[in-house]
Amino acid sequence: MITPKVDFVIGEDLYAVSVNELETRITLLNEEISRLEAEITKKLRERDAADKLFGD
Repeated sequence: MITPKVDFVIGEDLYAVSVNELETRITLLNEEISRLEAEITKKLRERDAADKLFGD
């Protein structure tokens, strides 16, 4: 997976940021949110499987 270089900080002033750059940031952040949600789902499945195997 190629990771794009990110040159922004959450919460920074957006006054000088172009609409195009804002849209790019939104896309990157949405992709990251999806990746994080998938990881949460995976970890919950793994935990549930361990609970079933070893008990609660």
